[in-house]
Amino acid sequence: MTRSPIRPSDGELAILRVLWDRGSATVRDVHSELSRSRDMGYTTVLKLMQIMVEKGLVTRDETTRTHVYQAAQGEEPTQACLLDDLLQKAFQGSAASLVVRALGSRRATDGELDEIQALLARLKEDRR
Repeated sequence: MTRSPIRPSDGELAILRVLWDRGSATVRDVHSELSRSRDMGYTTVLKLMQIMVEKGLVTRDETTRTHVYQAAQGEEPTQACLLDDLLQKAFQGSAASLVVRALGSRRATDGELDEIQALLARLKEDRR
């Protein structure tokens, strides 16, 4: 039986992004990366990462003095979980409403539109 992904908070998601990019990192590495874009203290990052271990969002290798952390779940399952949550809460489960809102809120690039058209073509083909 596959365990469903855990929904991370905003702070946890910021940490997960660093871990997904790096593969693994120490608290100091994560704090250094996060400090570039937000004001977050070292002890706050440490505490969040300890909580994330307890929640099963990250794993911690304690074989060396400096603990090394890794994301316990991939970026795609996490995104799918967050998207499903948003879809249900804000759009009553309507993917069409979500897409219309997303495309109507900001201008999509030509590349994004090409990706969307290719996806729609694949989905139509799969139904045949």
